[in-house]
Amino acid sequence: MIETLSLIQRITVFALPVLFAITLHEAAHGYVARHFGDMTAYAAGRISLNPLRHIDLMGTIIVPLLSLLAADILFGWAKPVPVNFANLRRPKQDMLWVAAAGPLSNLAMALMWAGVYRLGAALEPGNAAALWLLLVGACGVFVNVIFMVLNLLPLLPLDGGRILVSLLPHRWAYRLAQTERYGFIILIVLLASGALGRVLWPLINYTLAGIGAVFGFSPVELLKLMHSI
Repeated sequence: MIETLSLIQRITVFALPVLFAITLHEAAHGYVARHFGDMTAYAAGRISLNPLRHIDLMGTIIVPLLSLLAADILFGWAKPVPVNFANLRRPKQDMLWVAAAGPLSNLAMALMWAGVYRLGAALEPGNAAALWLLLVGACGVFVNVIFMVLNLLPLLPLDGGRILVSLLPHRWAYRLAQTERYGFIILIVLLASGALGRVLWPLINYTLAGIGAVFGFSPVELLKLMHSI
């Protein structure tokens, strides 16, 4: 089945979902920050659908490839969108919406790609266009669910950590904020030890099951298709 795809099609199966997942996630942060009064990302040109403005060589290309090979989990990051929380109209409260915008954009994209997957399933089997839609749809759902779940971990500087800072009382929020400098070190240790995958995979599977229930497909079937690419 996979042999019917050309090299360019194989590349676009991964490239389109990944680029959209990164670009819209970061642009969403900047857009919501601007909505609540911070123009930093807008002034830096980061409220953009141009993926080149958001790609980080190490975090977007090298680390994801290594993490897939070493731990069978897609782990990485884009160039962070600059947000000056002090410029927000209500810094602590508005931080929640700025942080949540990225994962919510990934959820929206996962649902959109699930629709693409279902469209491919509805077309005549064996059709090259149907196969491409199935593959790119599966990849889009998978990538965006991973990005969403990973970013919702309650660890700074991830979005989940910023959401938690926004919700905690000031004294506890301040203490949590002091851990941000160690955040990526903690993530790398969790990744290298395999603990990150043990935490993320159940959450990923539950999310895939929920999306599959809405769109009428089995997450097992989607994951099998992903493994066959």
